[in-house]
Amino acid sequence: MQQFDTDERQTLILDTVDKFMARHMPPEEARRRDEGHVPPYDLLPLMGEAGFFGLPIPEAYGGTALDWYTVSLVQERLAYHAYAVGSIFNRVVGFGAMSLLRYGSDAQKADLLPRIVEGRCLIALALTESQAGSDAGAIRTRAVRTDGGWVIDGSKTWISDADGADYLLIAARTDPGSEGPKGISMLLVPRGQDGIAMTPIPKVGNNCMPSWEIALDGVFVPDSALMGEEGRGFGHLMSTLHYSRASMAATVTGCAQAAVDLAISHARERQQFGRPIGKFQVIRHRIADMQMRVDATRLVVRNLAWLISQDRDTRRLASQAKVQATESLQFVTEHGMQILASAGYAAESAMQRYWRDARLYSFGEGSNEIQRDIIAKELGL
Repeated sequence: MQQFDTDERQTLILDTVDKFMARHMPPEEARRRDEGHVPPYDLLPLMGEAGFFGLPIPEAYGGTALDWYTVSLVQERLAYHAYAVGSIFNRVVGFGAMSLLRYGSDAQKADLLPRIVEGRCLIALALTESQAGSDAGAIRTRAVRTDGGWVIDGSKTWISDADGADYLLIAARTDPGSEGPKGISMLLVPRGQDGIAMTPIPKVGNNCMPSWEIALDGVFVPDSALMGEEGRGFGHLMSTLHYSRASMAATVTGCAQAAVDLAISHARERQQFGRPIGKFQVIRHRIADMQMRVDATRLVVRNLAWLISQDRDTRRLASQAKVQATESLQFVTEHGMQILASAGYAAESAMQRYWRDARLYSFGEGSNEIQRDIIAKELGL
């Protein structure tokens, strides 16, 4: 695996990640979980004990308050070993923890952040609806004021971790006369609340990240469930997107490097016409192109992480990193499958899992078409 300079503390943290993953998620375990559709929820307390979830969280809540650059290093390294673990780390930290830090109430922070640090709280974002994906402003789920709280009615789809989460963070329209992104609020709802029904969605890949359809029928939550300001939920979501996009870019980079390394190993071992296939120019050049894509992406991801640590405006660069990383992963897994051929197409191969999983990321977490539109807008077009 390609190494970049890290300071002494970062090196120790990454060494801890390597040892943790070797013990709890070796390649055979990653394959077993993928085949059995087993999410890594059981690892969350262990990851908390190892100190992973506390990295960006202030010491007042039990964290270590390290910079986002260090978080990005950990995201990439976890995903290098197993994308499923890097991905759930992102959902706990890049979404859950950073959302609470950005717009959670003091009471919500005091209650939930220490539990997140310990790996004992998972929050699932319930945003997408059948007619509200890239156009999040088209949300139809409604929350109506009642005595002491809100009553939520509507539906959500493609909600990751819904059945395994402790809370659903539901985007609902609280102003009945509003349209578009205005009048949307974020409500923190216990998963087991009355009126919530869930149906699993079968998928092509990402078997360790279950997705669900959710029906909300008269779900009551108290006033204290409101996260952030009433009617400003869309803006709150936008304020944390750079964390989630940077998180995806980092983990995708780790997965892409794993795919390249697997292709290199195969090219060294596979013999045809009396020599390793890595000695044929077509294979050598293809792998060289794959590694160049990953290295270029890593530089973009690391630069973004540094800028986030400096609290700089990263709207455009977060979109760029997301596009470059996800499309680089698709490039390397497509070519990796061609290099491994039938060996890669076998169910026991990690390459086919990388290839299947990769197809989601160019439209998950905001489609790459939308990202390009954001980039163009930020360029003044």
